[in-house]
Amino acid sequence: MSLKDRIGVDAGKTRLEDAIQWAIENEFFFLDFNADAGPNHMDTWTPERSREVRSMCEANGISIGLHTLSAVNVAEYSPYVSRAVEEYMRASVDLSNQLDCAWTVVHAGYHFTGDVPERKKASLERLRRISKYGADTGQKILLENLNFEPEHAEVHYMAHTVAETKEYFDEIPAEHLGWAFTANHSHLVPDGIDGFLDAFGIDRIGEVRLADNHGEYEVHLIPGEGNLDFANMFNRLENAGYKGHYSMAYGSDQERIDSREKLSSLA
Repeated sequence: MSLKDRIGVDAGKTRLEDAIQWAIENEFFFLDFNADAGPNHMDTWTPERSREVRSMCEANGISIGLHTLSAVNVAEYSPYVSRAVEEYMRASVDLSNQLDCAWTVVHAGYHFTGDVPERKKASLERLRRISKYGADTGQKILLENLNFEPEHAEVHYMAHTVAETKEYFDEIPAEHLGWAFTANHSHLVPDGIDGFLDAFGIDRIGEVRLADNHGEYEVHLIPGEGNLDFANMFNRLENAGYKGHYSMAYGSDQERIDSREKLSSLA
């Protein structure tokens, strides 16, 4: 499969059937989607609707993946809320399997300034459980390295640096937990793209997520509008033997069509 064909899109909350039809018409083969709100809400997936999505994907060679919500705090430890997060994570995996998703993207959660050890412990334990549940049910779970927040912020996402991400990869085996390498997030920390790839290589990568920024704060710009070195990133990944897909998380439909042409010429 060519590099161009391996560059897909994150359709977000767009009705999944509409996103798949758009992908068919524009020859895209990889789609992420979200099922927390709108037309893809978890409660809307009847057996008939699920069967239709599976049929559309199978007939057109399209792979889909569920992207869980980063606002749901995987590091939650409070009574009642903690159990709800657990149910949400398992329900996400169940929906992914119901739709024959090829991957499910998860996050490590976030902490406040005064409860880092408690949050990290809850996060690691929950991801260990959910990644095993995914492996046991045939679902590939991918951990996304999240974005940096300013040092003075009260809330910080976990697994946003190489050191933090390594804690998860050291604790949870690769056969249970893969990696959604998010290039634009790595660009926000001193480690950078090269630091993440030097540390982890490509073996765990199940998806590479793409957007541009200026290396200062989280924003999803079209490549070329920021200063992320996409040519270096693509060449490092492709020369290392990466054969997986990429996901564009930015722009309008036409901007993503145009962007794919430009990105696929970089390596």
